[in-house]
Amino acid sequence: MVWNVRKLATDLPAPADGAAPRTDELLGLARAAAAREPAAVRTLVIEIGGSMLRTVRKVLGPHHPDVEDVSQEAVLALLQALPSFRAECTVLHFANRVAVMTALAARRRLRGRERFDPLDAQVEAAPDEGGPSPFAEVVSARRRGVVLEVLDKMPAATAEALALHFVLGYTVDEIAALAGVSPNTIWSRLRLGKQALRRALANDVRLAELLQGRDG
Repeated sequence: MVWNVRKLATDLPAPADGAAPRTDELLGLARAAAAREPAAVRTLVIEIGGSMLRTVRKVLGPHHPDVEDVSQEAVLALLQALPSFRAECTVLHFANRVAVMTALAARRRLRGRERFDPLDAQVEAAPDEGGPSPFAEVVSARRRGVVLEVLDKMPAATAEALALHFVLGYTVDEIAALAGVSPNTIWSRLRLGKQALRRALANDVRLAELLQGRDG
């Protein structure tokens, strides 16, 4: 049996402001997967696996040696969490949140191991025609590395809010729904997180050397 995602479309609860309810084509499938129906589990993994893999890559880095393992760990965590899913957001948003949390936890767990340095990779990368210059690629990679290092040291809730907002582009309201807290709480987490990021970027010697070398 193969699940037809289109036929399983189910309306989410209407937003508090009275706007028309959203439709989540994966909700019925997710509920069936939460009931441990094998065909539904397989189809859901196919539907959301690619997005979760991309999310893990954004957090760990595209060339991190553990991307595949952490992605599989994230999928298993999602399946375990589905029975508690209350449809306050879309299934895809929920899945990507699980991927972010799993990847952040993996970064902390693997922090002591030697990891791929994105800066070194970008030095040798040839940009596409009309794309960013090699220097811009290197600076961007270094900034990204600093951001991820800061996320490793932040409280989990703050790191999650920053990753969802700046890595995946989720709105404050979407993050609040995912985390089960008020938008004001998310705004506060983002404010504190951004302050920490600004300090880290301003104090990063390696990034400063790159920029000074360019100016020289």
